[in-house]
Amino acid sequence: MNHQAVEQADTRAGGVEAVDRALSILGCFTEHDEGLSLAEISSRTGLYKSTILRLTESLVRSGYIVRMADKRFAVGPTPMILASFYRRRFKIEAFVRPLLLSLVEQAGESASFFRKEGNDGICLFRADCRHLIRDQIREGDVLSLDGHAAGQVLARFSTAKPRTRTALMAKIPFISLGKGDSETAAMAVPVFSGSEGLIGALAVSGPLTRFTPEKLVSIRPLLLGFGERLSISLASKQYAQARS
Repeated sequence: MNHQAVEQADTRAGGVEAVDRALSILGCFTEHDEGLSLAEISSRTGLYKSTILRLTESLVRSGYIVRMADKRFAVGPTPMILASFYRRRFKIEAFVRPLLLSLVEQAGESASFFRKEGNDGICLFRADCRHLIRDQIREGDVLSLDGHAAGQVLARFSTAKPRTRTALMAKIPFISLGKGDSETAAMAVPVFSGSEGLIGALAVSGPLTRFTPEKLVSIRPLLLGFGERLSISLASKQYAQARS
């Protein structure tokens, strides 16, 4: 779609066009971008350079974007501040982070906590293992619900009725081998809150080559135990009820 078509489409879509276009600028950055030139942003968003320059003035003033010495643009500090507000909404960080560190120490692989948001999973908390080669999941990353084991947990438990949930509990942990990412393996279990029910998914993940059948067998009881511990910390007895 050319620049004119993009801007005309924005007009027809309604809403606040300037906000939509500014958000498209923010959304065009990836974790691999140290900085983007005006031409690169224009290519990714389909917006005119003049439009981008006008909108980035506001984005720079508010800290969403910074202008680098070489005139490229990079993501600024404000999104990180907002991300910290997002995590604190759930008031579970004090429970989750120490548990992730313990799980990494015992399992020898990286551990993550995901929460369902709309049709995606979001990595809220992450602890990396000591291996130089590991899966590259970061806090804030978006996860498909139909591939990674944590996504499967979020998708299936979020819609499960009580009787179905009990049956699903007998099948955990969910395992994904090369799904979503052909070189990554993961195991995941649900985490429950006494007040909210399913609150997230706890996962151990790493390179597919290290997740041998023996490794899966050794991680399974660890992950189940940590999933239950975290759920108990959040006032849920779902794991015990599933065993009764």
